[in-house]
Amino acid sequence: MKQHNKQELSYFRLKLRSYMSEHHPERLQDTEFITARADMALTVYCDVVAQGFTHPEAESMASEVLYHGLHFSKYDTLVSVLEDEFERELPAPFPERLSLLLLANKAVQATFAGYELTDTFASDEQYDRLYTELTGTIVLLIESNNLPTVRLTEEASPKAL
Repeated sequence: MKQHNKQELSYFRLKLRSYMSEHHPERLQDTEFITARADMALTVYCDVVAQGFTHPEAESMASEVLYHGLHFSKYDTLVSVLEDEFERELPAPFPERLSLLLLANKAVQATFAGYELTDTFASDEQYDRLYTELTGTIVLLIESNNLPTVRLTEEASPKAL
């Protein structure tokens, strides 16, 4: 039996991979998930076109299936916390790079695990609580591990008289 090393070009697979690279980069290696989800979206698209829906309507319905469960992003949330709360200590591009590392941290994972993260979680009242807890967790990680941050210019230079 021949094995194919090339991945078949799939519009929905490419669309999902592009979305995940921006919002869920930690899951890009999950090719099983990406393939299954892209196949489901393609099936929906073909089925609804066969039922007489227009191509834009079919695209919209297929996209709902493609992105289901992916609208809330832990990665985006961490980037937001780092950009908003640690802007001076961790200027760009540190938030994006550090967010990937933080996603693997057990304390950060435990913080996320305390919430039911649905597609609409970012608009839920619990989001602010998660945001605050993540901020505290990151402060504790920086302090307890003596992680380097960019020192503020005012703090690093002697004050002029």
